[in-house]
Amino acid sequence: MVKREKLIVVLAALLLVFGACNKVKTKDVNKTITDGKWRVSYFSEDGVDETYHFNGYEFTFNDDGNVQAVGQGGTINGTWSTTDDNSNDDSSSDVDLNLVFPNTNNFDEISDDWDVVTQSNDKIELQDISGGDGSIDELTFKRI
Repeated sequence: MVKREKLIVVLAALLLVFGACNKVKTKDVNKTITDGKWRVSYFSEDGVDETYHFNGYEFTFNDDGNVQAVGQGGTINGTWSTTDDNSNDDSSSDVDLNLVFPNTNNFDEISDDWDVVTQSNDKIELQDISGGDGSIDELTFKRI
C-alpha cells in the first residue's frame, strides 16, 4: 500500500510540473509572434468556418505594436498587443492577444481580445468566448 501512495504522490507532482510548463506567458507570445510572417490557418465565427476571408494574406507583427497584412486585396494595417488577463471568463488562458483592424475586407471580424489557448514556435491558437450568447470564435495563426 505504501508503494501505491508514493506512486500517486509522484504522479501528482509530475502533473503539476508539466502543467506549469505549458502555461502561456505574455513574453513568450510577444517573442514568438514578432518573429517572422504568419497566416490565418483557421478562423471560425459562431461555428462557421470563415478562413477563406484571409487566404493569401501574410501577417507581420512588429515590435512597435503595429501589424500588417499583405495580400491580393492590398495591405491592411492594424495594431496588436498582449495583456495579462486575470479575469474569470471561463478561459484556461490568462494571456490575451488584442487585435485591432479597420472595417476592411472582413478584418474587423478578427478585431478582438483573443484568449491565447496554445502557443508554440509555429502556431498560435486563439479563442473568444462571447459574453452575450456564450458562442466561441476561434482563430489560428501558423508561421509561414
